[in-house]
Amino acid sequence: MTSTATHTATNEAPNTAPKALEGIRVLDMTHVQSGPSATQLLAWLGADVVKLEAPTGDITRKQLRDLPDVDSLYFTMLNCNKRSITLNTKTERGKEILTELIRRSDVMVENFGPGAIDRMGFTWGRIQEINPRIVYASIKGFGDGPYTNFKAYEVVAQAMGGSMSTTGFEDGPPLATGAQIGDSGTGIHAVAGILAALLQRENTGRGQRVNVAMQHAVLNLCRVKLRDQQRLAHGPLAEYPNDDFGDEVPRSGNASGGGQPGWAVKCAPGGPNDYVYVIVQPVGWKPITELIGRPELADDPEWATPEARLPQLNKMFQLIEEWSATLPKWEVLERLNAHNIPCGPILSTKEIIEDPSLVANEMVVKVPHPERGEFVTVGSPLKLSDSPVDVTGSPLLGEHNEEVYVGELGLGDEELRLLKSNGVI
Repeated sequence: MTSTATHTATNEAPNTAPKALEGIRVLDMTHVQSGPSATQLLAWLGADVVKLEAPTGDITRKQLRDLPDVDSLYFTMLNCNKRSITLNTKTERGKEILTELIRRSDVMVENFGPGAIDRMGFTWGRIQEINPRIVYASIKGFGDGPYTNFKAYEVVAQAMGGSMSTTGFEDGPPLATGAQIGDSGTGIHAVAGILAALLQRENTGRGQRVNVAMQHAVLNLCRVKLRDQQRLAHGPLAEYPNDDFGDEVPRSGNASGGGQPGWAVKCAPGGPNDYVYVIVQPVGWKPITELIGRPELADDPEWATPEARLPQLNKMFQLIEEWSATLPKWEVLERLNAHNIPCGPILSTKEIIEDPSLVANEMVVKVPHPERGEFVTVGSPLKLSDSPVDVTGSPLLGEHNEEVYVGELGLGDEELRLLKSNGVI
């Protein structure tokens, strides 16, 4: 079930149909992951995203490099479809140019530390004076309160948003999830806020402030655990495989914790990702008993109903695993799907990057790059029938300085040269 074929985003003629956000200019003052993930989605939706970087560039251009002196995959995979300009906003001329960029933009996005933009002299009040129609979005680690000035990183947000305390096994430490729910998860929340503000602007004519905190976004993604925290007041959570319950939601391994129990069962030959996740619905119990060679359990009063099975979930999945461990995961998947039993193989990163269906759906794409040649990235998960996405490469540092400063702001060639020599760009 693997293939080396990967969709190359620019092999096909770019689609010339108007995009959903065509005509929207985004001033992207973000760096690292949470902000760039948001502005990349806006770019994929058709916005003109101008990434404003310090003359030294986004720090991730140099982080985790796999090739010397080339923009890292960390940067390239979060900054496709954007233009890059450089500007030293600490200089007076830099502030003047930033003012003009704000005046010409529909959206401004930043994820600096709390108060950083204000200290540049660009408070929300000042930004409104420059451009009353602008949507100004900020991504921070935390909301107002005792945590406001804490430094936020991906796993810090997971720790403080409810994810880590509920991830892992009962007898083990709290665990981080591999999904970047703190950074990219917050970016998606920011996009929702920005789009809502743009829509409201159509009615009011005014822009507005959009604030999203990483802790808050993670908490929103962990709401079912807050549901279960309240359910604990009425007794143990029967859907969890845990034996003991205190006054807080426990870590419950791979249990679904939902209305239908699920677990990851081992498959042959026993590698680290040789597992299939199986959901046992009431209608699926009888065919499962037949598959595992225990058809008598379908009518056994101790197993026949969901209520009977709940107290012995561990034993139930152990019985299933005794069967699945003798077969490769793709065969387990095929046999379960033949009976409409909800299931899915645990796909490794290697399997995902080579998965032909993800390639066909343009979720794994190859993108050309002028220095590294080509890289593989994740395509747009947002599929709009009238606004198809063409993934293009990330910009080189300052690649569009002349295009923006001369071609759009009207600066002269000589001034552009002076700006560069004086360290303004």
